[in-house]
Amino acid sequence: MRSGPLAYALLAVGILVLASTPLYADNYVVRTAAIVAMYGALATSWNFIGGFTGYPSFSTAAFFGLGCYVGAICQRAGVPMVLAWLIATLMVGAFAALLGAIILRLKGHYFAIGSIAVVEVCRLIVSSWSSLTGGGDGLNLPLLTWGPEQVMRFFLFVMLAILILSLIATALVDRSRLGFGLRCIHQNEDAAAMVGIDTTRYKVAAYTLSAVFCAAAGAAYASWTGYIDPTESFQILMTVKVPVMAMLGGAGTLAGPFLGAAAFVLLEEVFWANFLDWNRAILGVVIVLLVFFLPGGLLSLARKRSAGGPA
Repeated sequence: MRSGPLAYALLAVGILVLASTPLYADNYVVRTAAIVAMYGALATSWNFIGGFTGYPSFSTAAFFGLGCYVGAICQRAGVPMVLAWLIATLMVGAFAALLGAIILRLKGHYFAIGSIAVVEVCRLIVSSWSSLTGGGDGLNLPLLTWGPEQVMRFFLFVMLAILILSLIATALVDRSRLGFGLRCIHQNEDAAAMVGIDTTRYKVAAYTLSAVFCAAAGAAYASWTGYIDPTESFQILMTVKVPVMAMLGGAGTLAGPFLGAAAFVLLEEVFWANFLDWNRAILGVVIVLLVFFLPGGLLSLARKRSAGGPA
């Protein structure tokens, strides 16, 4: 589904709202805005392989966690923070390209199970390699010497920068030969191969793109929190939440994953604050209902309203 003026307008408004929170809100709201931006980048990254290509990937937590650890190890070795983020992004991207050449031979449920296994294997390796990763004790990172408000604002804009770069990449792919090839693979992979599309190369490219922004967000997140451990960095819950966010907003679109991430995080915050004992159950029911009654995501509802059609 090609991006139209509505998608760009929604993105511009959303990013401006997030970027302006330090002007009028307290640290809690700024932190929430940073989390929205981070999950927006993760959902947009997943969109390359899950939305455009139609492959149900659950590798997000693996790429995020590896980004955390590569960035943390580099910083502890004396590498400047931003350079450590770049190294983590490139290394995890290379890992994803190599892994994709193998795992993308699987399809459907087999690929989904294989991608979940990647998360667990990465977590177990990181947990066991205590001489490098700290094992179950985790790693401490050098803390920034700024005040809490300055640190929060800095990482808000870092996450926004990663989100914007992922959106730019999505817009470029959407209008390129790669995007056309990925949509063909989504529709019918065998037919795409018959008309001359190199399906393996296209899928590996999409899988790699789905990894690089996750790694960048993970490396920045590690610097933000100042401490990481295998359980927190390789959360299976994260690898399930991110595809749900993308589908909630509208998978395969430019603005949908960001819109879904914002809606998911805000709903999660509301239910945590008001229904502490039942928040996950209520959130799950609400999301299932939204996905069931809006299979095209929240963006399809916005399109209907803008076109004057029924909601």
